[in-house]
Amino acid sequence: MSLESLFTPFQYKSLTLKNRFVMAPMTRAFATDGIPNSRIVDYYTRRAAAGVGLILTEGTVIDRPASKNLKDIPNFHGDEALANWKNVVDSVHNAGGAIAPQIWHVGNTPQGWQPPVAFESPESMSLEDIQETIKAFAKAAAAAKALGFNALELHGAHGYLIDQFFWEGTNKRTDDFGGSTIKERSRFAVEVVKAVREAVGPDFVIILRISQWKQQDYTAKLAHTPNELEEWLMPLAEAGVDIFHGSQRRYWEPEFEGSDLNFAGWIKKVTGQPTITVGSVGLNDDFMKVWGGQGAQTQNIDELVRRFDRGDFDLVAVGRSLLQDPEWVQKVKAGHFDKVSAFEAASLQKLY
Repeated sequence: MSLESLFTPFQYKSLTLKNRFVMAPMTRAFATDGIPNSRIVDYYTRRAAAGVGLILTEGTVIDRPASKNLKDIPNFHGDEALANWKNVVDSVHNAGGAIAPQIWHVGNTPQGWQPPVAFESPESMSLEDIQETIKAFAKAAAAAKALGFNALELHGAHGYLIDQFFWEGTNKRTDDFGGSTIKERSRFAVEVVKAVREAVGPDFVIILRISQWKQQDYTAKLAHTPNELEEWLMPLAEAGVDIFHGSQRRYWEPEFEGSDLNFAGWIKKVTGQPTITVGSVGLNDDFMKVWGGQGAQTQNIDELVRRFDRGDFDLVAVGRSLLQDPEWVQKVKAGHFDKVSAFEAASLQKLY
């Protein structure tokens, strides 16, 4: 199957990309006490130079208590951290790439993780905490635009703070930021998006990463039907989300019965907005196997192309394949699948 369509340009508002491949955000925790260093500059630049259309950085945190759970997760606040992110942006641009930060707050982290100070959660945050957190997201967004990033992504998936408000398993609030429906529990995210949109203006692209599954529960569902999905996402689109990044464990799996559309495909169908698909692109094996030290074999991407050409999604995020092999996009474009390096779990402990 021809891969030509995946190498066509993409343009939406102020965001212009040379192809449809996105480097997925992957937590690396190599920033020295939260300050991005020269190794991080090289890490992203290497992939930009090798043809990635858009780089989404690892999660980088806002200026709030317990916004991160590891000290070497990068900050997206403070003069020194932001100046070093400017070095990343300039280097990626000089290599011909585009880049967006993933802006993050981990929230009430899963059992066994110990954040540095008492954490916030949907169950414990005061209304003042919520308002200050919304302001911190907006401040980080304004910084992203000022530093020259091409877009930004809000991390609203995988059981972290924004997602903790979405999920009935963690959001037990009885005020206006809680509720029995996904639409009601989306108010926090809607307010964050509105504040971010005001901070960056109408043309700067806002991406929102969402998921059904959580680190705490791989079978969790926020939306059980397409109607619930629409109730969840349309207020977010109206608030200012431009592109939805639909995270699932395996991109080829259908989201709802009666259709083979995946998560990103259904998001595009119900919102009409561009979407990014992600989930084991380039891999055959379940991604959890790598934590046991197993490799993951390279997968041909005929099924990915089939779904893309059908119009299910607009962009394709690649995670571990690009972490393992910075030249993955170039090799795929050339059809050199035999030269792609198979993912190895040991690569999670390296930055190269």
